[in-house]
Amino acid sequence: MNRTALVDFFKRYDFTFFGIALAIFIMGVFNLYSATHASTSETMAGLFKVQAVRFALSMVVGLGVSFIAPKNYFRYSYFFYAVSVALLVLVLVLGHKGMGAQRWILLGPIRLQPSEITKIAVVLVLGRWYARTSPDKELGFKELIIPAILVMVPTVLIVAEPDLGTGLLVILIFLVISFYRRLKWKTIGILAVLALVSGGVMYKFGLKEYQRKRIVTFLNPGADARGSGYNAIQSKIAIGSGKFIGKGYLKSSQASLNYLPENHTDFVFSIFNEEHGFIGSLILISLYLILFFRFIWLSQSVPRMFDSIVAIGLMALFFWHTFINMGMVMGLMPIVGLPLPLMSYGGSSLMTFGICIGLATSISNARNLF
Repeated sequence: MNRTALVDFFKRYDFTFFGIALAIFIMGVFNLYSATHASTSETMAGLFKVQAVRFALSMVVGLGVSFIAPKNYFRYSYFFYAVSVALLVLVLVLGHKGMGAQRWILLGPIRLQPSEITKIAVVLVLGRWYARTSPDKELGFKELIIPAILVMVPTVLIVAEPDLGTGLLVILIFLVISFYRRLKWKTIGILAVLALVSGGVMYKFGLKEYQRKRIVTFLNPGADARGSGYNAIQSKIAIGSGKFIGKGYLKSSQASLNYLPENHTDFVFSIFNEEHGFIGSLILISLYLILFFRFIWLSQSVPRMFDSIVAIGLMALFFWHTFINMGMVMGLMPIVGLPLPLMSYGGSSLMTFGICIGLATSISNARNLF
């Protein structure tokens, strides 16, 4: 490739998704250092270095994904879906147990969490199904039966691990994509009734005792202030104490005194808010909003239905992670254990978000490069 072609390539390559992801991650890795630097454990204190390496790896993988034309993801979407379901079955049979759940497959030093891959596979398979099935007409309830089955198979396997939060997220992604594809008002009414009925049945017969406690303590954290409501109370204390401009970097009492468990994973936003206050959180939320609107813009800028649906599905994946995580740490939603994209510590989630960024870039580049 000569110099002119190289310059032309960089002019046409869409770097915006990677740029926004990098900006959020930089804030996240500094926040991770603040949350763990006071730990007496060398392993905990060094997590920010591990996270930096994982992010670099996820961006390299995402970059590779971005150079694959979207038509290939369309072609192999059912294959990706079948592999993800097979891995979910495998994790229930041979998976590694940890913290009361069986969610990982050990591959030497690597812990693979199939439910993370499944989120992307569901977006791709729904994109293909809806793109090939009457893409120009509104959907009735009958047209939702097969995509609902495609979604419920991995959802049931994920909930069985148990991982209720990820199972709920997969369903929410399905609903966003289905609404985007246009539903008849009658269908929306049927879905609303089904959601109410299934929610009540799930609470009564499907949830474990600790999961019911999370809902109870969400409604009244003081009912078990030293038990299941402890995290929610400490999180709100951290957020409230940040006030308008925050306490300052490395000055989180919740982190330094270890009052808030899981402050490097589920509750990173609490630490960030305590140190940087309303102003810092506004900047972080603005970055997420820019990312969401970039996905929406992309969905309206591509000519193929599959690309448009996948862009919306990826937006939904990022949006629901962000909305649910921030909502739960602020006491607006029950605690379900979903990471904050590019901020929470975790290799599998970082890789998932990196692949999503690569997919979005691939779809954007398809307008100019492929």
